[in-house]
Amino acid sequence: MPIRTRALQKTAPDQPFRIAEIERRDPRPNDVVIAIKAAGICHSDIHTIRDEWGAAPFPLTVGHEIAGVVEAVGDAVTRHAVGDRVGVGCMVDSCGECEQCTADQEQDCLNGTVGTYASVDRDGTVTQGGYSEHVVVDERFVLRIPEGIELDVAAPLLCAGITLYSPIDRWGVGPGTKVAVVGLGGLGHMGVQLAAAKGAEVTVLSRSLSKADLAAELGAARTVATGEEGWAEAHRGEFDVILNTVSADLDLGMYLSTLKPHGAMVNVGLPPEPQQLSLGSLIGGGKVLAGSNIGGIRQTQEMLDFCAEHGIGAVIERIGVDDVDAAYDRVVDGDVRFRFVIDTATFAAATA
Repeated sequence: MPIRTRALQKTAPDQPFRIAEIERRDPRPNDVVIAIKAAGICHSDIHTIRDEWGAAPFPLTVGHEIAGVVEAVGDAVTRHAVGDRVGVGCMVDSCGECEQCTADQEQDCLNGTVGTYASVDRDGTVTQGGYSEHVVVDERFVLRIPEGIELDVAAPLLCAGITLYSPIDRWGVGPGTKVAVVGLGGLGHMGVQLAAAKGAEVTVLSRSLSKADLAAELGAARTVATGEEGWAEAHRGEFDVILNTVSADLDLGMYLSTLKPHGAMVNVGLPPEPQQLSLGSLIGGGKVLAGSNIGGIRQTQEMLDFCAEHGIGAVIERIGVDDVDAAYDRVVDGDVRFRFVIDTATFAAATA
């Protein structure tokens, strides 16, 4: 039978969140039923539910940073058992057969990945996200959360963590490399921790030095104020990799000038407007301007294991389900250090 569960839902972009009862599918043989304990708030949730990336399919429950405990499993499940600590990230299905899926790159499925929310599932229904008490997910897309990471600090790793781990892995960040992280927010603070744990020398590029102490606590060797005149000239040709985590207009040529020859500037933030670039900024020095999204399931599990080994978690502020509307405004205003995580236990006493 389908599972009925409480969830935070919006019926329109300008409406507040409300608590509604939503339906999760009747678990299939390969499905895992997860009792959600913590759900991270990602800026993508805000963009989606405020119709900033196009019309959302309302009514809608968002959330793709999910951590919880396995409550039940289907007869064919082999990877997870009742009581396991698990997580779900940005996707819940893919074809499993195309070139990308068989290469452990399910996020780039050639037949279309099914997102955790606001996506058309294989049965034609619209997926509903993790601001909820329960979720039902195919076992292939359920991650094991290692002991040593609390569920609330693990939840944002399922998006923010893998978003930074993937380009760090792809572009060879490690001992002897110099890495610049642009922005010290929900994504940037994960980039600093992960790159430092990989053995890189990490510099935070921020508009001012106001977060320098925080950056140092997270593992950065220094912070450079990009609001100061001449900052780029002072660091010309210095970095092997730049991880750009901000969703704002930048002078790309100026940032590229701080790369070493053959270095890469990797963008994980998504500005709302097209960016301008003189190709000479790339041709001179044979530099690379790249984009990166998330990673596949194998790499996401690798990231979680790496974080457990190195004591890495998201820096979070815990909130209740009644606090989400206000939290959204604070995220947009940059008033969070560094991720909000919803405690789903608060559904019981909520008034939303």
